[in-house]
Amino acid sequence: MPDVPRASVLEWDGPSAPPRRNGELVFDALWESRVFGMTMTLYERGAFAWDEFRDRLIAAIAAWERAHHGEDPATYRYWDCWLAAFESLLADKGLCAPSVLEARVAELAARPKGHDHRHGD
Repeated sequence: MPDVPRASVLEWDGPSAPPRRNGELVFDALWESRVFGMTMTLYERGAFAWDEFRDRLIAAIAAWERAHHGEDPATYRYWDCWLAAFESLLADKGLCAPSVLEARVAELAARPKGHDHRHGD
């Protein structure tokens, strides 16, 4: 798959559009920008078709909406849905076994707060 600029694959409107402020992507925590970067890197290297990821992202957003129906919309966290879609894609494509992913998540979660020299990551 040829390299495709990010602007041509990211939807800027609709259910899967990432949060933006003044036209720039918004990340509230370091991990959000990292998972975005990993997703885009794997896509640009041809590991998956963009529609494969986008469909999972839309499904993750819809699942969140069903699970949180009637709750304050301010509790919605777009990048949590992105991460769920990315993890699903990794497993389904055989790019990372779920057990390896779970072990890495547990390892990272056990690190002391501020390990990356930033708070809230």
